Amino acid sequence: MQLNCAGKMLDLNQPAVMGVLNVTPDSFSDGGCYLQPDAALRRAEIMAEEGAAIIDVGGESTRPGAPLVTVQEELDRVLPVVERLTRALSIPISVDTSKPEVMREAARVGAGLINDVRALQAPGALDVAAASGLPVCLMHLRGEPATMQQVPRYSDAVAEVYAFLAERVQICEAAGISRDRILVDPGFGFGKTLEHNLRLLRHLNRFTDLAAGVLVGISRKSMIGLLLNTPVTERLSGSLAAAVIALWQGAKIIRTHDVRETVQALCVCAAARAAE
Repeated sequence: MQLNCAGKMLDLNQPAVMGVLNVTPDSFSDGGCYLQPDAALRRAEIMAEEGAAIIDVGGESTRPGAPLVTVQEELDRVLPVVERLTRALSIPISVDTSKPEVMREAARVGAGLINDVRALQAPGALDVAAASGLPVCLMHLRGEPATMQQVPRYSDAVAEVYAFLAERVQICEAAGISRDRILVDPGFGFGKTLEHNLRLLRHLNRFTDLAAGVLVGISRKSMIGLLLNTPVTERLSGSLAAAVIALWQGAKIIRTHDVRETVQALCVCAAARAAE
């Protein structure tokens, strides 16, 4: 299975690694590192060399407690980077945004995938995504980033996240986004406790029948820090373990800050899964 990302193909017949590129001053792991287009390009080039199949560019932090940014601020951060990366790299460039204006302009300058933590629920986002013709990733988020970790509650986290994503897939199909253009993401760390996250990881295979592929982003997140009692800079081993579990459970794309190490870990996992 392959996704056509504005003419650049993303092969989902093998594990795909999505490199994280935050062009923000306040993201939880790499905020402030790649604000300038030159720095962002160099980082993207390194990730591509390390084996990233796609680069995800985000201009608004979605860490717990993160403030909102204006449409113009996000456009100013994202568009120069997306345009430059699209011209310089042979792999697709994803835009991580919930704003329809950013989706539209990013698609215009060459973005190949729309990755939305709010699953195209913002007014106008669904129509813009459908009109773009691009693949989309729909993520589950309970609440808003500023408040999402304030005592999140579920009767059954797996069932409720699944039901939400299934409904969003149906809504997208009704709007003209075919299922083979849709990815789903359970949204680890987005309005979920450690217990919720672990249950979702344990039962991730439940989500594999929803759409073209499951995307998982656990890299360096607080669930790893809570389990290992480590700061952000010391969460590589835990992130790799989670990535391998996700792949074994059927995930197609792993979103990560640590591309080379994740590519290598997934290579071993995929070989074991393929063995007779």
